[in-house]
Amino acid sequence: MRRVDWRGIDSFNGLTERQAISALYECCSSSIWALRVARARPFPDEEALLEYADLILAELTDADLDEALAGHPRIGERPDNPSSKREQSGVAGADPAVLARLRELNEAYDEKFGHVYLVFANGRPADELLAILEQRLRNDPATERRVLRMELAKINRSRLQRMLAPAGRFAGEVADV
Repeated sequence: MRRVDWRGIDSFNGLTERQAISALYECCSSSIWALRVARARPFPDEEALLEYADLILAELTDADLDEALAGHPRIGERPDNPSSKREQSGVAGADPAVLARLRELNEAYDEKFGHVYLVFANGRPADELLAILEQRLRNDPATERRVLRMELAKINRSRLQRMLAPAGRFAGEVADV
């Protein structure tokens, strides 16, 4: 990966299509989402990007949504990507009993819904994420699909904002492909 120095919406708009897709894919693991958002550039401001990203997310097919979900580790497991690690920082050092229950209910969730439990975790403690998981296990599949789409939108927005921020994790680190 070659370092490409960029910051903010104007610099993001100036990336090559491949660089923009790469940066966007780091925010959301849906290739069609990343492609469609990248091709909609230039954006007049950050809010326009966020609104368009939400719109494209709302239009994703179930298969596209499943692709996006595949890029997210289970809550309570050791994330291997920096974004998920940062977002799940509130789980680090949690009570072993809470982590064991998270593992147990993550499996139950996977069995019931066929995908990973997705929640906007950003620094939330493990016991709060566990309580949310317990509540969401009561949802029917259609309701849960709507809820997880809203949670993914929150995650995407947070990651996009961090991507554009001067001190952002992604700023300046896109593949030169």
